[in-house]
Amino acid sequence: MIIEKTALTTKKKISTKEALEDYYIAYLSRQLSILGRREVHNGRAHFGIFGDGKEVAQIAYAKTFQKGDWRSGYYRDQTFMLALGLLQPEEFFSMIYGDTDEEINPSTAGRNFNNHFSTPNINEEGEIKNLAFQYNSASDISSTAGQMPRLLGMAQASKIVRQRPDLKNNLNNNVTGNEVAFGSIGDASTSEGIFFETINAAGVMQVPLAVAVYDDGFGISVPIDLQTTKSSISEVLKGFEKEEETNGIKILKCKGWDYPGLINTFKEGIDFCRKNHTPVVFHIYEVTQPQGHSTSGSHERYKTKERLAWENEYDSVPQMRKWLLETGIADVDMLVEIEKSAKKHAKDAKNIAWKNYTDGFLKEREILKDILVRLDKKTELQSLRRFEKVTKKIFPTRRSHVSFAKRLNLEIHLIPDLQEERKELQTWIKKFEERTAGFYNSNLYRTGKDSALNIESNPVKYDDGSVDVNGSEVVNKNFDILFQKYPNLVTFGEDTGKLGGVNQGMKGMQAKFGIDRVSDTGIREATIIGQGIGLAMRGFRPIAEIQYLDYLIYAQSQLSDDVATLQYRTKGKQAAPLIVRTRGHQLQGIWHAGSPMQMLLGSLRGMYLCVPRNLTQAAGFYNILLEGNDPAIVIEPLKGYNVKEKLPANHGEYKVPLGVPEIMIEGTDVTVVTYAWNVHHAVKAAKLLQDFKGISIEVIDVQTLMPFDVNHVILESVKKTNKVIFMDEDVPGGASAYMMQKVMEEQKAFNYLDTAPRTLPAREHRPAYGIDGEYFSKPNVERLFRNVYEMMREVEPTKFPEL
Repeated sequence: MIIEKTALTTKKKISTKEALEDYYIAYLSRQLSILGRREVHNGRAHFGIFGDGKEVAQIAYAKTFQKGDWRSGYYRDQTFMLALGLLQPEEFFSMIYGDTDEEINPSTAGRNFNNHFSTPNINEEGEIKNLAFQYNSASDISSTAGQMPRLLGMAQASKIVRQRPDLKNNLNNNVTGNEVAFGSIGDASTSEGIFFETINAAGVMQVPLAVAVYDDGFGISVPIDLQTTKSSISEVLKGFEKEEETNGIKILKCKGWDYPGLINTFKEGIDFCRKNHTPVVFHIYEVTQPQGHSTSGSHERYKTKERLAWENEYDSVPQMRKWLLETGIADVDMLVEIEKSAKKHAKDAKNIAWKNYTDGFLKEREILKDILVRLDKKTELQSLRRFEKVTKKIFPTRRSHVSFAKRLNLEIHLIPDLQEERKELQTWIKKFEERTAGFYNSNLYRTGKDSALNIESNPVKYDDGSVDVNGSEVVNKNFDILFQKYPNLVTFGEDTGKLGGVNQGMKGMQAKFGIDRVSDTGIREATIIGQGIGLAMRGFRPIAEIQYLDYLIYAQSQLSDDVATLQYRTKGKQAAPLIVRTRGHQLQGIWHAGSPMQMLLGSLRGMYLCVPRNLTQAAGFYNILLEGNDPAIVIEPLKGYNVKEKLPANHGEYKVPLGVPEIMIEGTDVTVVTYAWNVHHAVKAAKLLQDFKGISIEVIDVQTLMPFDVNHVILESVKKTNKVIFMDEDVPGGASAYMMQKVMEEQKAFNYLDTAPRTLPAREHRPAYGIDGEYFSKPNVERLFRNVYEMMREVEPTKFPEL
């Protein structure tokens, strides 16, 4: 029972009711951590990571969180989420068990492990939700410090709207300009470069970004003196501190077990951040971690007895209990009752979550049992008895059920008397797998009307005014229309703002549409992508420019771990329709002419990958992508900016469909599949081959690698030519092998070949410098000519003698 007492005299008055409710949450959270760890060690869950030791600090931090604010935290924020009502104890255990029920486990639906939280930002129709009237949390990722870059974009959204209130209506009033982006991170993770990159960018930009750094003295087993200069992140960051007439950040410190001190410290910092749009870093030190890093190990192995004794004394939950008693807010009996209630709540939640999980496939289990009963009546297989071993496992899984059924199907597949039961068993397996595919294999991309694949294409049109201009002018004029058409469209990057880009694609955009919508950034690719993620999640349509394709490597983690998985890991409940604009392929030298497509194809499933051959095509991709909600990369061809193209008459309107190849030249002898600048090489080779020996090649520009040829255009070509070669600028075994797999295996084109398919990639090394370096490093007209000719010779050696 909670009894109201006189409020304490502190900077922020804390009522008895508030203090006791906070203690209940802190104690409940600790019990969840204890029981969660026990479930893993008892074999009823695979892995667990918890927020023990940080309960009191997170409760204080959550008090400053308002509707409309955003959280981008890490996997120890369970108490923060409990305090806001965004996490229920039952869901906590459902996460540990990996429950796939979206109602029971809404944050992850079983696709991520525990303490990875999210709140929906988009509905099934693809419309942004009313985010200003709810607490918001970005979907967590496990990559160390990976939560930091997107925090920058979330904070930038508030700054843009505060400076441009006219944009509110175009964002469905989801951003007011007063929201704060809340971050959290462990002290050891501040050693990551992206932490410093984010803090530096936030200090330069002056955005309402707040970060709580929880300092428990270790990074798993590595002590802080080996992690952080001067063993103090607040000391390290002093050079970033804001002074009069400068930009920078505000730094505040507080002990992690000081309940009233934490409340006042967080209130001071967040109020300042919200009002002034100055970033704030909270160094929360003397934090403990009672259960160690995770269920994978024990902290007793690396902490001294003295350290463990100190942690036992200064654990925040017992310290808060002590404070409640010393201040007279509560007596022992009152606290014991609160603790009993919290323990019961945690235990009941665990039991409910376990029953929910095990009941999740109870119906399918009973149907399978019925089949086994009928089988056992006809045979001595004793399948039901064997199946009971599966059902009595400590941690029953879907895998164990379907694996048993599949093996039983193999046992009986040649027994004539059991064919009726075998058909039933096969039907059970099929339905079980179909249902399970929905749990684990869906929602990689948007699937509704807001899917970029469902946007109708629109051909480019030309008229009497369609004069020849440089490719840079084509894309520039298209962007001009897009910025008028989409008031929530923003772009940023190195040299993007004032200069308009090194290739002038954004020339004049900043002067016309303002520095808030077209801006320069520092040389910091990771947080350029982070800006895009955060802005996109809050309703903006960002185009984040990375100057050269090779430089995506600096932002690979943000693309691979965050953007590409967001739609999947939230089962479609969150979307970040970020467009990454870059340029690449053929130019000069190792770092400006790379085509690391294999890296992108292997790590960015969940994003679309557009590889236009010219700037007209590139503009068509921007036009269609901005009408959908899928993230994408558009790689503009470096050589295209100064090559003449006809000026389209319908700028901003024509749309190049995704996944639909274009046949550039029709032919009958060999199919050449390629993309980007190599399309131009293939067209030239086609003329040479026709003039030399009358060889007719069909040149196909795939246009997008993800998605790839959704209508099987290439298959129809191979049926006609019976020969195919895949050409691109990636290393051997890269994108050319990807295309071959798509066509040979998925489209089953192998059945129509007269000779083995070929790939014509670049050399294994990165491209060398200069015109000659490029020629001898990458595919060229002559190499394609020879490969096509050799394929013809393999089929008709008499007609095509050796060159």
